[in-house]
Amino acid sequence: MNLLEFEFLGNPLSEWGIALAYVVGSVVVARIFYKLLSSRLKKLAASTETEVDDVIVDAIEEPISIAIVLFGFFLGYSHLHFDLTDEYVYKIFKIATVLNATWLAARLLNSLVAHLMSSLSSQESMISDMAPILKKTLAFSIWSLGVIMAMQNAGYDVGALLAGVGIGGIAMAMAAKDFVANIFGGITVFIDRPFRVGDRVKVSGIDGTVTEIGIRSTRIKTLQGRTVTIPNNQFTNTVVENVTAEPARKISIVLGLTYDASTDDIEKALSILKKIVDNHPHTEEEVVVWFSGFGDFSLNISCNYLINKKGNWAETPSEINLEILSQFEANKLEFAFPTQTIIVDK
Repeated sequence: MNLLEFEFLGNPLSEWGIALAYVVGSVVVARIFYKLLSSRLKKLAASTETEVDDVIVDAIEEPISIAIVLFGFFLGYSHLHFDLTDEYVYKIFKIATVLNATWLAARLLNSLVAHLMSSLSSQESMISDMAPILKKTLAFSIWSLGVIMAMQNAGYDVGALLAGVGIGGIAMAMAAKDFVANIFGGITVFIDRPFRVGDRVKVSGIDGTVTEIGIRSTRIKTLQGRTVTIPNNQFTNTVVENVTAEPARKISIVLGLTYDASTDDIEKALSILKKIVDNHPHTEEEVVVWFSGFGDFSLNISCNYLINKKGNWAETPSEINLEILSQFEANKLEFAFPTQTIIVDK
């Protein structure tokens, strides 16, 4: 008896050999195709002026390689026959083919949309903020359509399934009311725009920088470096303070001179203080300096000034305070400290 005619699981070894050859050949072809895309086609695309071809080549290389392998498996299996499993295996091939095509479409459209958003984000900040949610919505829509098509090709009655989902829709809506509230909260954030990615905000006792605005939640990186996820429905019911949006930050200082200071000393201190604040590059022009009153142990000089957006909330006052200390010492203007005069009756 010829060895190639020997049957294993109802198929001769010759057919098993052909099937194995198709599988191995498809893997080899897929690897060659992947390397060809990764090397030559990517270099060719990089040499062109437009970046769209670079995006397309990068998006299609893995799905097309998988498609070649699936086709090899299909050709190999077509040489084998299993009466009990053929129907199910062909359904699996159909589902895998549709899902791979869906993956290809999702990767391609997601890459193209991301490229388009990046080119427009420099012109419109709202587009930059909406880019993540648009990509997620697009991916969800494509995969939903792909799953429905895969089930339809596998022989399932999708219409009956959707009808069943519709019957349970009310119960699901009740269970998902918080999720829906977060969705509408996300829409409200995009419409009202109380903040953008990169803004520092204060909400519900949390102080940090917005890193991502999603359809369901927003992520904030706190000043301690921790990432906090806040459901979007909270922004519709909670006061949100956008620290970044403030035009300037007001700083108030009170300096106390000793009661030994003369009128000339007070006027000199007022002049020095106003000049220091005026000359700093990160303060606004509205500087108010005045002799504010007689304290328990000091003659008080007050100053209100505004830090502009370029100035740091901590570094600017520190630089001004150091300059005040330096110039007051140079002009022999002494700061007062708490003192008491005790009169003893003998």
